[in-house]
Amino acid sequence: MQNLTEYIFFLFFSYLVKIAGLKLSRKLSYILALVFYYLIPIRKKTVIENLSLSFPDYSKKRIHETAFNCYRSFSITLIELLAIPWLSREQMSDMVECSNSDMIIQRFSENKGVILLSAHFGNWEYIALSVSLQIDIPFYVVIKPQRNPYVNRWLENVRTKWINKIIPSGISVRQVYKELLDKNIVAMVADQRGPREGIRLDFMGRPAYFFSGPAMLALKTGAPLLYGIPVRQEDFSYKAVIYEVNKDDLQGSDNAKITELTRRHKEYLEKFIREYPEQWFWMHKRWKY
Repeated sequence: MQNLTEYIFFLFFSYLVKIAGLKLSRKLSYILALVFYYLIPIRKKTVIENLSLSFPDYSKKRIHETAFNCYRSFSITLIELLAIPWLSREQMSDMVECSNSDMIIQRFSENKGVILLSAHFGNWEYIALSVSLQIDIPFYVVIKPQRNPYVNRWLENVRTKWINKIIPSGISVRQVYKELLDKNIVAMVADQRGPREGIRLDFMGRPAYFFSGPAMLALKTGAPLLYGIPVRQEDFSYKAVIYEVNKDDLQGSDNAKITELTRRHKEYLEKFIREYPEQWFWMHKRWKY
């Protein structure tokens, strides 16, 4: 019953976004952020703690301002997600300005498959949907199934509304390997907390664990490792530049190569977090252990 009730509310707010329009709904995200930050402070303590430890030079006032802007960014992303069912292919294609999307086409034409990384930054859902439409090549997107089966089905439908396919994270490594061998483009976010047996690196000034999967698959299959981060602009548009993580000069054992390649794509993400801290998803316990 709880799952169904949550789903009904989810659909209700999606229709509200349709009625109000995306432009107005984005502006109203400020009100939603106030609710999440002050009335229903979901993981507020975690956000403030993460920011305080990652930016020790920030004043207390700046920490709280950044934390609120993080909730504002999350609210915008949620509204934009709810709007997807009502958007046309042309509208979605125009959502993200990717100045060098031809790099993906070029690397895809080499028939080695492509690993396209992103992060919980800006609107990570939009970059996968928009850029795949721009180059007219489907992405096989690795996703984590949601607890609520109704919401999970809704998300699967919006993620595959146009040309993309999904790979549930429970079978991701085996399925990703297969898709890369079939010369497809696999997209995944690469900033989640990894397992204790994963790779341990410094991240924003503190030790953190990372998944070895992206680097391992890139080395094992020969697929290029590309990174695209959508940065939200003041007018709510997004800009992204595709960056290729270099793996030509790696040395040492396989484990050493995997660790170094992971460090390289980790450092690329860090640069964006430090420049646009409010656009990263600070609500998860990235440094839980």
